[in-house]
Amino acid sequence: MKRFGFTMIELVFVLVIIGILAAIAIPKLAATRDDAQIAKGRSDVAAIRAAIVSERQARLLQGNTRYINQLHAGNAGNKTVLFENNGTAANVLLQYGIATRDSSNGHWDDTVAQNGNNWDYVYRIVGTDITFTYNRTNGTFACDNVGNTKAEQLCRKLVD
Repeated sequence: MKRFGFTMIELVFVLVIIGILAAIAIPKLAATRDDAQIAKGRSDVAAIRAAIVSERQARLLQGNTRYINQLHAGNAGNKTVLFENNGTAANVLLQYGIATRDSSNGHWDDTVAQNGNNWDYVYRIVGTDITFTYNRTNGTFACDNVGNTKAEQLCRKLVD
């Protein structure tokens, strides 16, 4: 007599193996996604900082010692693209800018806020907002990484 199917024990073994693989693989995939968001954020921050320095060098060659005024076009508020220019069409910061998404992990938030002489930009990662402050007096683009909160720990991962 020929067998055309699987025995119950073979099916149970397959289900056990699939269960073990799922228990190991799913947490790894979640960690990989978080690591990818951190890597994207690190890349964005490095590009923004390099663009600030490049713009500063171009200004120095023209005899202008001031840093770029802001890292976005127009006034504070909601933006669809950040870091594309400094508010004037003559000075492009990043060639294509960085698209924003409201409250979405791994993306810059679409709201820009003026904080005295500084501008605040928010990068959201692992459900936490990390606020980067651009100081137009000294050209720094940094987040608060001194303490031990989740945002400060993630800030260190983005800038260190």
